[in-house]
Amino acid sequence: MGRPGKFTEDRILDAAMAITAEEGPAAATMAAIAGRLGAPTGSLYHRFASRDLLMAALWLRGVRRFQHGVVEALAAADVEAAALHTPRWCRDHLAEAATVLLHRRELVARWPGELAGELEGVNTGLSAALDACAARLPGVGRERLVFAVVDLPYGAVRRHLMAGQPPPPLVDELVARACRAVLEPVPEQEEEETAVGSRVRGG
Repeated sequence: MGRPGKFTEDRILDAAMAITAEEGPAAATMAAIAGRLGAPTGSLYHRFASRDLLMAALWLRGVRRFQHGVVEALAAADVEAAALHTPRWCRDHLAEAATVLLHRRELVARWPGELAGELEGVNTGLSAALDACAARLPGVGRERLVFAVVDLPYGAVRRHLMAGQPPPPLVDELVARACRAVLEPVPEQEEEETAVGSRVRGG
């Protein structure tokens, strides 16, 4: 069975991720993860006090890995690259993408108090990068930037991830085209007319 130190945190999380991707989150029990590793169950509890703690750590690790490329692209004010990071990362990390983007609510029955601070701050870096990028792109605005970088590519890959398939290359082309359309500057007069129309419709 081997020593507890042989079963590192990343190896345990990788095993949990593989089971989740293949059979769904409910199948990733402590016993199943230990069986996948060929480890005693005690080795898992040596690293993680509970299944919820293990699965929460899995989700947080995946989110950080995913967001890293988006933040880098936004730092360079390359919005198209930031949008394309999602389908490309999903294609290269299919199991982790499914875990991060599809299964968060199913992974953990109750979020562990030990990781409450990490959950609260997990999007801080991405939010700051969006703010900074929006400030460098006059005429775009944060709302359209979020749609181009977050909402649009997530919607484009979700159907493929739910089918257990990587997004095809065509998704990249469509995301890039849509991203450029979303970021097309809106003439000031049109923006004013849109704002007035919204106020009128709102009563």
